[in-house]
Amino acid sequence: MSSYSLKLFKKAAKELPAYKSFLNQNGFKADTVSTEVDFRKVPITSKKNYLVPNKLDDLVWESDRATALLLCATSGSTGDPYYFPRNDELSNQYSYALEDFIKSSSYGKGRTLVIVGFGMGVWIGGVITMRAFELAGARMAEPLSILPAGYNKAEINKALRKLSPTYDQTIIVGYPPFIKELVDDAPKENIDLKKLNIRFLFAAESFNETFRNYVCEKAGVGNPILDTLNIYGSADIGAMAGETPLSILIRRLAIEDPLLYRDLFNQIERTPTLAQFNPKFIEFEAVDNDVVLTANGALPLIRYSIGDHGGVMDFQTIQAKMQKYDINLEAEIQKAGIQKLVKRDHPFVFVYERADLSVTLHGLNIYPEHIKEGLLSPDMTDFFTERFTMATKYDVHHNQFLQINIEMQKDVADSSKLNKHVKKSIHDSLVQRSSEFAEVAKTRDADELIQIVLWENGHPRYFSPGTKQKWVEKP
Repeated sequence: MSSYSLKLFKKAAKELPAYKSFLNQNGFKADTVSTEVDFRKVPITSKKNYLVPNKLDDLVWESDRATALLLCATSGSTGDPYYFPRNDELSNQYSYALEDFIKSSSYGKGRTLVIVGFGMGVWIGGVITMRAFELAGARMAEPLSILPAGYNKAEINKALRKLSPTYDQTIIVGYPPFIKELVDDAPKENIDLKKLNIRFLFAAESFNETFRNYVCEKAGVGNPILDTLNIYGSADIGAMAGETPLSILIRRLAIEDPLLYRDLFNQIERTPTLAQFNPKFIEFEAVDNDVVLTANGALPLIRYSIGDHGGVMDFQTIQAKMQKYDINLEAEIQKAGIQKLVKRDHPFVFVYERADLSVTLHGLNIYPEHIKEGLLSPDMTDFFTERFTMATKYDVHHNQFLQINIEMQKDVADSSKLNKHVKKSIHDSLVQRSSEFAEVAKTRDADELIQIVLWENGHPRYFSPGTKQKWVEKP
């Protein structure tokens, strides 16, 4: 535990009305905490038990309540938005990771164009990324230009045709499936990405190294280890950690040995994001395989359960585990030519996507409540029981879509007409309930985004009678 976390806890326990009340309700006395062991006993907060029950003014530092704040929104498991206040502290912290990324380019120095393809509305991704790039560019005094295109393929393609050729390199920022669409569509749009010195910054979900290699090869990316970066962030606290050349190298080495992979990440069935974090800005813990964080901002969070699953390791632990499998990490670092970029004092956090409450589609969360709305419309209830299981899937071309397996009422037969009917109802519900999905739906047809599979009543694959319904299919 860093002194940063202990100081933040002490300050919050003394100054924040909501946090003082939370500790009292849990029968915990702040003055009993003076060591790492003590801190690990502090009650864990969450959106449900801490943020939602309290007034926003009681959650925010008094000094920030009197200043200008930026508000960003996210939808909860019921689709209701929660508004997080921001000061510039989180953007400034994020800017250091972006500065490192800019400086690590395989193309060297030069004029850089950043095309931000995250949604630029009330959601945090686009706004905080644009601001962090601004801060990084100003501090570096680098020739950096930022185009906040948003989730808009037409505008991004225009920029790639007209603007990018006038720059030495272009960083495309976006959700992994969206970036893949841009890469796949480039030839049809008369865009030769291989002439533009492309780099990629991803966020919102994990992806495997096959995906990274695919988009890098098609776009002619100079070096996947140096020229790609996946950010681990959330609406709760912003950009919390990020891939580095070191973390990408480690994951690529681990994939080659299933035993090492399991030793590092506890399983081999799923691919976690492996990122490094700055302990001066944030601290992560793993509590029963759940990721818990402590971080400051206008709305500070102390031992906060973000709802993600994963673990935390330091450099020495990873190095020792790799040595067990005859991999000399220092030698691999030298071979990759990244020795000057390695930060051994920045711990690692690995994170699996949430597999219980939601699925991700193009960087946004899809919750069961959204699907239920579509199935509960008056013209649907005669055909369906409202039970379903959903999952994010990929077609043979690596395009992402939402597969929804739906249980029909007894004596109802599957048909293409019924399939099309329910798809439209669910699509309309998602557009209505999720502003993020509505933004994506402007650029993609329903048939590309959603696949419906209808099942007979009580089918044992997903709908065994008498069992609790699993809304999300486990990977």
